[in-house]
Amino acid sequence: MTGATAWAVTFTAREKAEFLPVERDESSLGPTEIAGPTMATLVSAGTELEGAYLGTQFPRTPGYAAIFRVEQTGNEVAGFPVGSLAYCMGPHRSFQRTTVDRALPVPAGLDPHDATFARLLGVSMSTLVTTTARPGDGVLVTGQGLVGHLAALVFARCGYSVVASDPSAVRREFSAGSGIRVLPAVPLGDPEFQDRTALVIECSGHEQAALDGCRLVRKKGEVVLIGAPWRRRSDALAHDLLHAIFHRYVVLRSGWEWELPLKETDFRSGAIFRNYSTALRWLAEGAISVTPLYEAVKPEHAQQAFQDLLHVRTRRLAVVFDWRPWAG
Repeated sequence: MTGATAWAVTFTAREKAEFLPVERDESSLGPTEIAGPTMATLVSAGTELEGAYLGTQFPRTPGYAAIFRVEQTGNEVAGFPVGSLAYCMGPHRSFQRTTVDRALPVPAGLDPHDATFARLLGVSMSTLVTTTARPGDGVLVTGQGLVGHLAALVFARCGYSVVASDPSAVRREFSAGSGIRVLPAVPLGDPEFQDRTALVIECSGHEQAALDGCRLVRKKGEVVLIGAPWRRRSDALAHDLLHAIFHRYVVLRSGWEWELPLKETDFRSGAIFRNYSTALRWLAEGAISVTPLYEAVKPEHAQQAFQDLLHVRTRRLAVVFDWRPWAG
């Protein structure tokens, strides 16, 4: 049965985000379902802006990183007591409902705004699981938007020798404030990095950065494409890329996080939800700090928030929608 009202951030046209009422499913919960009011959701400045806000299919309800307070549980649910916080890949909506296999408990004491970042920490953690590079190896992260910034923090946390690059002075300054060594460009020819870098994590979606990465890494080094190539950004030729790959023995591959399964299996230890669980633990322990990265915004102000991100009118890398006033 449906009928109760919830609220959602909805893209109704290109570059138009509205805060609209939506119908909430009030049917009885399944035995393994949990549900409750949203505390916080994180905006993905890449997927939501490039893939949806500037898209062509409307209406759309964006969002895939939510923290909610558990208020209802199915009769077979364990590990999610009423009143506790849970993480799920939910939309920008005032109420969440999911099965327990698609949720994780939020560690006690972890701020729900900070907890949403487990989702985007997990993006580069898929590469962490699959790369042949090992702690101590040199890693270059190209692009210091939110995903690239978090990738640098993740790999540094795990003992890699990390440097980043970004042409934006504002982003370089921001990254330096988080302890990341950041350069204005890929350091081609620099003996500290040339033919010595084991892994390039390409987070900008820019084809020139991918080409430069292939020209930098050591033989049999990896260039992993995490940034989605939403649109053509240069006149770089495929021949130049193929020449670098062939003659330098480069391993160039996708870094799309969905290479991993959602859950671990008997013969596959790496999994997306295991990465999210690790990210939540790191955030709770303070091993990775995200509080300086974002601005908390009321979901009613979504249009302004998306415009500010799109036109780079904020010095923060991220926006978190604060749903607590709507949680009752």
